[in-house]
Order: sequence, then C-alpha cells, then structure tokens
Amino acid sequence: MIKNFEEIQTAGKENLEAAVASASALTKGFQEIATEVADYSRKSFEDGSAVFEKAAAAQSIDKAFEVQSEFAKTAYEAYVGRVTKIGELYMNAAKEAYKPFEGQLGQFAGKDTPKK
Repeated sequence: MIKNFEEIQTAGKENLEAAVASASALTKGFQEIATEVADYSRKSFEDGSAVFEKAAAAQSIDKAFEVQSEFAKTAYEAYVGRVTKIGELYMNAAKEAYKPFEGQLGQFAGKDTPKK
C-alpha cells in the first residue's frame, strides 16, 4: 500500500512539474508574440505616417497615387511576413508547451490494454 501511495505521489509531482514547465513555455511564447505584434504595430504606424507626409508633399495627384500604391504593396508584403512569423511563434509555443508531457504520454502508449 505504501508503495502505491508513493507511486501516486511521484506521479502527482511529475504532473505538476510538467504543468508548470508547460505554462512557463506558453508564457514565454506569448511574450514573444506580444513583442512581435507591438513591433509590427509601431513600424506600421511609422511607415504610414511617413507615407502620409510624402503623399502630402507630392507635387501632383499622380505622384501621390504612386506613393500610395508603393506603400500599399510594401505594407501588404510586410503584413504577410509578420503574420507568417507570428504563426511560427504560435507553433513553437505549442511545441514547447507540449514537450513536458511527451514522456508521460509515451508511458501510456506503451502499456498493453486489458483484454475483455
């Protein structure tokens, strides 16, 4: 009986340690994502302000449209790049959060199922 209690206590401790490690990995991942989003927002605002000033200083409507078209193209490319990077950060966070549980789940997969 004592042996079973010790096994249960050990398993509980391992589960708690895995949960803490997983939560820490998720927290780190979400901090990286928040930093990336904040950087992108700041950069987008700065770029938008610069384009507005450049378009306002344009000598003709054609030049203003050219500036706006160029900005739209670069803004779209930057957006797609950042969305891809943020998606990779989410995937990395999920992988890191899962790692502490890999060993425990592997234990269950290796056990034979009882026959009826």
